[in-house]
Amino acid sequence: MNQLPKKLLNVLENRKKEDTFRSLNSLDGLIDFLSNDYLGFATNETLFSKTFQLLLTESIASNGSGGSRLLSGNHKLYQKLEPLLAAFYKSNAALVFNSGYDANMGLFSALPQRGDLVFYDEFVHASIREGIRMSNAKAYSFLHNNLSSLEERINLNTARNENEDFAVYIVSESVFSMDGDSPDLKALAKFSKSNGYNLIVDEAHAVGVLGKNGEGLITELGLENDVFARTVTFGKAFGCHGAAILGSEDLKDYLVNFAKPFIYTTALTPHTLATIITAHEYINELGKESKATLKEHIEFFKNQLKVHKIDGSFIPSDTPIQGCIVAGSKKVKQVSKKLIDKGFNVKAILSPTVPEGQERLRICLHSFNSKEEIGLLVKLLAGFI
Repeated sequence: MNQLPKKLLNVLENRKKEDTFRSLNSLDGLIDFLSNDYLGFATNETLFSKTFQLLLTESIASNGSGGSRLLSGNHKLYQKLEPLLAAFYKSNAALVFNSGYDANMGLFSALPQRGDLVFYDEFVHASIREGIRMSNAKAYSFLHNNLSSLEERINLNTARNENEDFAVYIVSESVFSMDGDSPDLKALAKFSKSNGYNLIVDEAHAVGVLGKNGEGLITELGLENDVFARTVTFGKAFGCHGAAILGSEDLKDYLVNFAKPFIYTTALTPHTLATIITAHEYINELGKESKATLKEHIEFFKNQLKVHKIDGSFIPSDTPIQGCIVAGSKKVKQVSKKLIDKGFNVKAILSPTVPEGQERLRICLHSFNSKEEIGLLVKLLAGFI
């Protein structure tokens, strides 16, 4: 069997030496403070049953879609799902992608053109940065959740842009995946709208959890008409798989024609779409109590941090994502291992996923965690860090 080229083997060895080597581990049986399944939908038996009933009602017995949506894969559940998503999220149109990564890659590689300018929060998802990198636009990061930094970068780079006809895109998230915090979206939307800029917001970690019916933070704040595009994903609080880009009908048409991750991939299976439909149709029935419990657990967790005097080690967050800074890859991995040995599944997040010196434990709270589990976790953390 052929081995990796030597230079790639050296790269792997350097990862091991730097204590940043990643591997796949099975940690079944541990108490879940790791997954993005905030409401427990991924294992919800009622959701599973209702999904099966929908497939029976629609007389669907297919295992796969058979091809891309532009070929044979545009099966009838897409015609049911996309209008449902547009109505649920108060958007003009929705286009489903196979994952959040695909959605961001498709949007940002196809949308910004040569001469356009993209300004993105320094902590946005890797999929956003990769998509922008594949476009022909010039891109600049701004300091995390810092509107002054954004204005400064825009003023500097629009002044020296040689193109007369160019678009400006501003990119952020409503809930950041590693910090669990949010930008001032009202100020960001007002700034973008008053200057004719296009605001794009990734709502991957907000939908399902935030908003009256789980529509996310943009809709909760009434900003859906002030945002050019939104990315929503279904593999987190909705407990299934897939994603969608929300925006205008013109944007949908454009992406169907030019977004390569959409054009050149096999469409999602009927079962996957049925699960997404069911999760959205029944989130009020299945998720109302779960959302209330989750909110209670977040407040209890933060109170326990104060009781044990370790709240200063945490990034301020009112969301299920709670980040405990433990600087240094070796140290944070040691703390993670100690928690795993005690039966708690908590992941160490290393650089370069987060900046060097900002290594952390990423703790995800869920509706199905008990207060006893949360209290014990915090007590152990206080001893370990």
